[in-house]
Parts: sequence; C-alpha cells; structure tokens
Amino acid sequence: MTQVPAQQLLEVAYDEALRGLSEGGIPIGAALFATDGTLLGRGRNRRVQSGDPSIHAETDAFRAAGRRRDYGSTIMVTTLSPCWYCSGLVRQFGIGAVIVGESQTFYGGHDWLAEHGVEVTVLEDQRLIDLMTEFIADKPALWNEDIGVADDIEAR
Repeated sequence: MTQVPAQQLLEVAYDEALRGLSEGGIPIGAALFATDGTLLGRGRNRRVQSGDPSIHAETDAFRAAGRRRDYGSTIMVTTLSPCWYCSGLVRQFGIGAVIVGESQTFYGGHDWLAEHGVEVTVLEDQRLIDLMTEFIADKPALWNEDIGVADDIEAR
C-alpha cells in the first residue's frame, strides 16, 4: 500500500511504546500514516497515565490524526496485534491497511481484519516481542487489566 518500508513506519510506533513504558504505562505504540508515508498521528496506550480505559495506542494515534473524510488510504501501524476494540476502530472507519509489529505475546484481531479486506502485514519484530514479554512478566496484573482478564475470571 505504500512505498515506505513497513519497518521504517514501525519505528514511530516503537518510539511511542518506549515513551509509554517510561511514563509507567503499557508499552504499546501506534501511528496512522497516509499511503505516501506522511505521518498523520501518533500515540501510545495511556490507560494508566490518564486513568481512561479507552486510550489504547491505536485510538490515541487515530485521535491525534484528526478528522478525515475517508480513511481508506491510511495505514495504522501498531506495535502489537490490535485487540477487538482497536480492530473495530479499523473496520468502523475503513482504514485500508494495518502493520503489526508483533503478535507473539498477544494475538488480536488482525486475521479478522484481513478476512474483511484490510491489508495486514505482521512483522514479528524481536525487539517488540522482547519488550512485551518482559513487561508481561514484570507486571502481569496490569497486563491482564489491559486485555480485560480479571483475576477472578475462573470464578465467574
């Protein structure tokens, strides 16, 4: 969808993930680009920092990009496979392509997006796999909160 290498676009999202981690948040970053590689918006998971459970990396980048009439020629770049909430955002607004940094630590809705016509590229970037693996090991309760897994889920 773009002439700019996917790995190059991912660097913006990776920087956002590191920023989020340094702020005490969850290290997931995202960016929305035009197909010519122009950065439209960037963001990070700020659920912890802001106390707002709706600020995932993809929604933060989407909001930062501002209003557009058509999103079909945009590319959402995210460090982690998008959850169902963020996958829904991509489908709702018709974002044409998604670049996923890694899907080893969390396998979200990227296959569903591909089945519905979104061009999906999964990079499996080892830096991101290591970043999330370490974060999940260090802060499992915070990670479970982020992905909607309650401690007492088995008791329900």
